[in-house]
Amino acid sequence: MIKTLYLRVVLVFSAVVVISVLLAFPIAMLLYTDRITTEVQTSLLKIGRQLVMMSDEFKPQDLNTFLEASTELNDSYSLTLYDTNGNHESFGVAKKGDYVHIDPLEVRKVLSGDIYKSVNVKYGIFENAVSVKIGIPLTVNATNYAIFLAPKFTEEARRQSQTAVASVLFIVLLIGSFLILIASRYIVSPVKRLTLATNRLARGNFNVNIKVKTKDEIGLLTESFNHMAGELKQLEQMRQDFVSNVSHEIQSPLTAIRGFSKALRQNDILEDDRLRYLEIIERESERLSRLSENLLKLASLESEHHPFHPTIFDLDEQIRRIVVFHEPQWSEKRIDMDLALPRVKISGDADQLSQVWMNIIGNAVKFTPQGGHIYVKLVPLTDRVEVRIQDNGIGIQEEDQGRIFDRFYKADQARLRETGGSGLGLAIARKIIDKHQGTIEVQSEWGKGTLFIVTLPVMTFMPKKS
Repeated sequence: MIKTLYLRVVLVFSAVVVISVLLAFPIAMLLYTDRITTEVQTSLLKIGRQLVMMSDEFKPQDLNTFLEASTELNDSYSLTLYDTNGNHESFGVAKKGDYVHIDPLEVRKVLSGDIYKSVNVKYGIFENAVSVKIGIPLTVNATNYAIFLAPKFTEEARRQSQTAVASVLFIVLLIGSFLILIASRYIVSPVKRLTLATNRLARGNFNVNIKVKTKDEIGLLTESFNHMAGELKQLEQMRQDFVSNVSHEIQSPLTAIRGFSKALRQNDILEDDRLRYLEIIERESERLSRLSENLLKLASLESEHHPFHPTIFDLDEQIRRIVVFHEPQWSEKRIDMDLALPRVKISGDADQLSQVWMNIIGNAVKFTPQGGHIYVKLVPLTDRVEVRIQDNGIGIQEEDQGRIFDRFYKADQARLRETGGSGLGLAIARKIIDKHQGTIEVQSEWGKGTLFIVTLPVMTFMPKKS
């Protein structure tokens, strides 16, 4: 079994060239033989008519001498003369006894005034047998004759012509095979580079990039490979960041729980300190619980088997309930909560969408300062609805806006540590919106506030797969 592509390409191309040469030889002989025989037949017919015309003009007393002289003047053909009795005489033949063999019936037809034409070609792989004959009626001194002309195809000339054609084809075969060796290496070389790069990629080296030198199929394959390597490198970086972030998010509350648990073992601890330590342990435990729950929810949303239960419900009422749920937080900060919620019914998973508003409105309350303003608005459209949640909080810097939907990404690390955020809320929100075939976008200016725009279709029949 042939294992290398280079050898396979060479053998296939060589086989194609050899077969082409073997087929080209008989085809070439066929084409040129037909052409040559047609020209020879025309030439013989012309010579025959000239002989008839000359005999009519000169009326030779000795016909044999006349015909012998004509074949001596032009030795490219041989001639056989038949009389009405079937007797024949040959002129211009290589040896005595040779003559143009004609069926007696054809001889009688020519004697009666018909013109005889015959081409007989027998094709072989390397040898062809060709026979061309012309018969013309001739009348001399009131006597009817039939003259038959045939070209002098010598065996040596035929063999020389075949040898010449075969030599040319053999040279073509040698040159073609040499060029195939070079061309095959040129074709296989980029595939070898791709193979080496793939092996490095399989070993975990994602810093691979192959130079694209052509725009053909190999070039497109190389560009696709480079794009794949870049995507895998980005995914690997995201995986490492995810593991690092998960480890950090889990380690921080565990460290706090372990530290304050040790502090509680002290005998001389004050009651106020003990209660404060217990409160911290409880808060960090809840933080771990929320982190675990969010990780499980995100993993479930990214799978194809996450339950999706669409129902028709009032979107405005759902958002209003979420705003009321956060009332203790925004009331404590004296935030002005402005709602514009016309009645809108949509089809979707109510529990999942409730998580979206919980995360976005919760973030707006967290990052809006004392005495701030939050504006929640529903905009019904023809076949979809827009939910706009805007605050005048700290905002998001421009370089962070493209990554706020990534898992564990925190635009304001210090502020999120204070509020206990894990960086998963917006990632979960985007997954849920994608499942509902909607879109979510953010518009923000640092220090002036943030606007989230969520667009949902009014009727959602099937969830969008991740």
